[in-house]
Amino acid sequence: MSGRQGGKLKPLKAPKKKAEELGEEDLALKAKQKKDAAELKAAQQRASAGGPMGGGGIKKSGKK
Repeated sequence: MSGRQGGKLKPLKAPKKKAEELGEEDLALKAKQKKDAAELKAAQQRASAGGPMGGGGIKKSGKK
C-alpha cells in the first residue's frame, strides 16, 4: 500500500483555452449586448426608485 490507493482520484487539469480572435461582427454584437444590459439595469433602478407602486407594502393604520 504505497501512495494514494483508495478514495477519489483528482481530475486531470483541462488544457488552457486559446484566446479567440474576434471579428468586427463579434465585437459589434458584444458591444450591443453590453449596451442592452446597461439600459436594462438603468430601467430596473428607475422602476425600484419609487412611484405609485414602489416600495409600499402593507400599510398599517395607527389604530389598535
